[in-house]
Amino acid sequence: MQRIWETCVPTGLPHLFNYNCSVRLMAENKKISSVSFFNSRFTSIISISLVLFLMGIIFLMGLLGNKLSDYVKENISFSVVLKDDQNEAGIKRIQKNLNDLPFIKSTEYISKEQAARELEEELGENPETFLGYNPLQASIEVKLYSAYANPDSLQVIERKIRSYTSVSDLLYRKDMMQVVNENMKRVSLVLFTLAVMLMIISFVLISNTIRLLIYSKRFLIHTMQLVGATADFIRRPFINYNIVSGILASILAILMLIGALYYLQSELSGFVQLLDAGMMILLFTAVFVLGILLSVVATYFAVNKYLRMEADKMYYI
Repeated sequence: MQRIWETCVPTGLPHLFNYNCSVRLMAENKKISSVSFFNSRFTSIISISLVLFLMGIIFLMGLLGNKLSDYVKENISFSVVLKDDQNEAGIKRIQKNLNDLPFIKSTEYISKEQAARELEEELGENPETFLGYNPLQASIEVKLYSAYANPDSLQVIERKIRSYTSVSDLLYRKDMMQVVNENMKRVSLVLFTLAVMLMIISFVLISNTIRLLIYSKRFLIHTMQLVGATADFIRRPFINYNIVSGILASILAILMLIGALYYLQSELSGFVQLLDAGMMILLFTAVFVLGILLSVVATYFAVNKYLRMEADKMYYI
């Protein structure tokens, strides 16, 4: 730019330059403006995408935490001990009745002989060897749906199952159920708190990024007000511009999340098995919608700041 000025304007006559020089100066200004515009938009998109990526990680942790919670709860079983006088038909009937209950996910019958073999594997000795008989009773291992694996529901379920005449006892670890539920509640609370904090931080960061972009247009906003443009008319192009930026940033953040998931799968075998298609669609949709929503809200408030600002104050910010 300076080099073009020096070659076009003679020394001592800065007010004289020909038409060709003015065209060259205008072209150079346009080039610099285009580069500056590209750099500012690129920086904005990268900044917003990084924030969305962090938010996506927090959402992913929350979804995985909920998935793991359901997995743990549905794999904690309890034993329905049957009376010794039960024949095969009676056992099948009670097992069918249990399977028909809405809160039971699955059942597995364990005979006295199978229970003895499992105990022998654990202790290294068959109880019949020193007792002379098999002291164990046949039982049905029951697993519940995760929604019912909590202390309140278990009390109702226990009363329901004990009402069967063929049931001798019901054995389960009440303390384990309570510990699992309490730990999951703590994890959910921590993740929710992190998500709220990150949402606030994300809005502030995105708002500041967009405010810097709009800062250079503050005098243009004031000029449009002077010629009678309404607030909605002034805001519209800025909002449309940042909607596009939000979409591009969301797509970039989603690609980064896919890369992170691919890396975790390569490091932790079976990690992707915890994720289903519905969970992934929910995650990517949330990131995409938040990218657009946060950009629109931040743009709205940033433009409003300059709409309400007096012209004299624009020179001092």
